[in-house]
Order: sequence, then C-alpha cells, then structure tokens
Amino acid sequence: MSESVVSLYESLVEAEPPRSPSVLFDTACVMGGSIAGLLAARVLADRARNVVIIEPDEIPAEADTRSGVPQDQQVHTLLPAGHLWVERWIPGVTQEAQKRGASLCGPDKSLTAFNGIPQASDGGDHHLLAIGRPLLEALIRARVTALPNVSVLRARATGLRYSDGAVDAVRFVESGTGDQGKRTEKVLDADFVVDAMGRSSRLSSWLKQDGYDEPRLERLEAPINYATALFERPAKFADLESAAVLQLFTPQFPSGGVSVAAANAIEGQQWLVMLMGYGDNRPGTTVDEFRAVSAKLPAIFSEATSGAVTRGVVAYHQAESRRRLFTEASRLPARLVSMGDAVASFNPIYGQGMSSAALHASCLASYFGSGIDLDVAATEFFRLQQVVVDAAWGVSAAGDASRLDAETGATVPEEVQQQRWAMEQIVGATLVDGDITRAFNNVSYMLRHPGTLADPALLERAVAANEGVATK
Repeated sequence: MSESVVSLYESLVEAEPPRSPSVLFDTACVMGGSIAGLLAARVLADRARNVVIIEPDEIPAEADTRSGVPQDQQVHTLLPAGHLWVERWIPGVTQEAQKRGASLCGPDKSLTAFNGIPQASDGGDHHLLAIGRPLLEALIRARVTALPNVSVLRARATGLRYSDGAVDAVRFVESGTGDQGKRTEKVLDADFVVDAMGRSSRLSSWLKQDGYDEPRLERLEAPINYATALFERPAKFADLESAAVLQLFTPQFPSGGVSVAAANAIEGQQWLVMLMGYGDNRPGTTVDEFRAVSAKLPAIFSEATSGAVTRGVVAYHQAESRRRLFTEASRLPARLVSMGDAVASFNPIYGQGMSSAALHASCLASYFGSGIDLDVAATEFFRLQQVVVDAAWGVSAAGDASRLDAETGATVPEEVQQQRWAMEQIVGATLVDGDITRAFNNVSYMLRHPGTLADPALLERAVAANEGVATK
C-alpha cells in the first residue's frame, strides 16, 4: 500500500474548515437533502453566495422518518472519524444530541465482541455517537439550513443542463399535492452541482443520456436482512456497563442465524436493538420471535429486549453492496460531483455510511482548497474520494465476501485466501492484544487507512498472540 495513499486518507480525516475561504460560486446546488447532501451544503456554504438543497421529501417538523431513507429506522452509529469531522465543521451537534438523549460512548461504554468474546481494551479515547438516524439528520439539518446562505427547495431533480462542457443548471419539478407528472419542469441556474440523491441516484443515466460517460457500477452480492426494534431502557446512561454493543458471529456459532447483533442506548431512554442475518437467515419479524432469537445471544440482548416495546420490529433487506467508479470515466462534465450513497453504499452494519459521507465532504473541501480549474471535470475530487471509497469497501465488502464464500463453499483464489487469513489473524488477536485492537479499531472507526494493517510486524505479532492462546 502506497504510503502516500495512507497519508492522504488521514489528511482527509483531519481536514478543518478553511480559515479565510474565497467565494468561488454565486449559486451552488445540492441534489438530495439527506446527511451526505447536508454535509456537502455545509462545505459549499463557505464557497458560494447561495446554496440550494433540492429535496423531494417533506421535511418532518421533528426527528421523524422520511420515505426517501428506507433504512433510517435501523441501527446507526456515528463512528469516531465521522463524529470528529461533523463536530469540527458543525460545532455543538454532539452536545445537542446528548441533550436530546443520545449517548456519546467512550471506551468504557463501548463493547465489540466476536462470538461472544470481547476485544481486548485498546487503551484509546475514541467516542461513538449512539443515536437514532432521524434525530441526527434533524440536528444536522437544523444547523446547516440555519446558515444565512443555505435554503431548501422541496422538489425532485429531473436532469441537468450544460454549457461549454460544464453543468450550469439543474432541472426540477416542485413537490406538493396534485399530479406531479403534469407539473411544469423548471430550471435552477447553478455554478456547481452535487449529486447526493442516494443509492437510487439517477445521475449515471442522465450522463449517458446527455452524451457523457456513465460511471461503471461495481456490485457485490451481499444479501442481508435486518430486523430492528426499540425497547424501553430503565437504566440511565451513567449506570450502563455498555451503551454501544456490537457482536459478530461466525457461521459456526449457535446464534439462531444471526451474523451480527447490535444494541445502542439512544434517545428517549430506549434500547435500539438490531439483528442481522445473511442469505436465507431472517431474524424474527414479530417481537416474540425477536426476543426468542435475542435470548440465544450474549446476555446484554436479553436484557435490552426485556423492556416494553416502544416500536415494533422493522425489517430491511439489501441485496448487494455497490460503488460507482467515477475515476474510470474519461468524459464527465465540469462543475459536477457525486457524494454519499450515490457513489458507494455498503452493508450498513459496519457503520461506515454516515462517516463515509462526512469524509466525502472533506474531499470536497480539500478539492476547493487545492487551486483547481473548475472548468474541467472534477477528476481531482474523484481521485480523493476514491481513496475513501476504497478504504470503506476494503473493510465492509471484503468482510461480506469472506462470509458468503465460507457459507457457500465457493472456490477462492490463493491470493485472496492469504489476505483473508491475515485479517483473521489480526481479528483473532484483538481478543488478547490491546495494541492490535487499537490498530484494528483505528481502521474500523475510519480514522486510519486499511493499508496500515498490512504491516508485516503487526501480522507477526498477531500470529504469535493467537498461537499463545492456542497453546494455553
């Protein structure tokens, strides 16, 4: 792994708002008002006189679900890298979240375990924010849209307009009552456009239709089934032994078909509990089934599901992970980028979605600060973003592929077998060696690039630690 890639990734994690930003645009437009779009708008607010977010969903008055975010009722945790970035660019969000009942979980309140065995303490001081996705989005939205130059237009983007090889406007149809198909298409002039339309983004088809390259879509089959429910939590945060629990199970572990389970102490004095199965394994669809499966897991899950139900079981299915490879496209219009799930969406259990969106925004800030030519395609932005996408893909997609191959008995190339063996050694050693736990967690938390785990000395230490356990 190139040291320059590792260093570049970590510089994106540490990026701060510009001290004296120069205004580059009159009007910038963000298509999509979810977390990725809001964070893009925050970056653009430093660079444009006006930032318009085009969002088709009606914005709820409170922290409520939106139809455009089908996974928002599932477990969400803001990893340390995302938490650091968001707090750096939108100061005070964490404090507001805690006032609303979210849990800021340091090492003393966080637990990650494999087959019921906890990781060794890494001695660090990183924090996870355990919070319901609707609340976090509402808090970020309130802060970003309160900026004097940011506004929201309730509408659906329908296409782009170009001039001299650059995007110069967004076509849209306003949302509201009535037959949307009969409404007049309007145009918003824009000097820069961000696609944050999520996993179902239509940008690629627009580009192909308009004579530009359609970014190649890479897919990885990873059929995952979530079941998530909310339960009353009588204990206060300070009294909890753990407030953010993540348990991962191998196919051989007797877990009732559950591959991953999580329990987060979130707002409203609630436990948010999630059970996830691969393939044909579908966690319970009723509360009774949900509790029965939880009873087969470590005790924290029986405890967390014992309270009164505050929201019944909500299921979510995702068939694959996917990423669009903009770096391979040789002909793209200038003044256009894509961010968040519109570029890459992974198995949500790894918790990388919101933090990836934050780091994509960091890429945008770095791109604007690098003295680039805005009248050519944003190749430099996509190069920076690819570093983040590859890092997240290497963790989540590789983990899913390994599990599915193990369950199906698929033939795996020797090189891939060696890579997986090395990762298994490192993961196994996190149960007994705090230094290895720290190296592994820094990557899982998106603070450091996965290339840092390729250190031969680290692997040698992991093997020795595992052999020491095996001989006891």
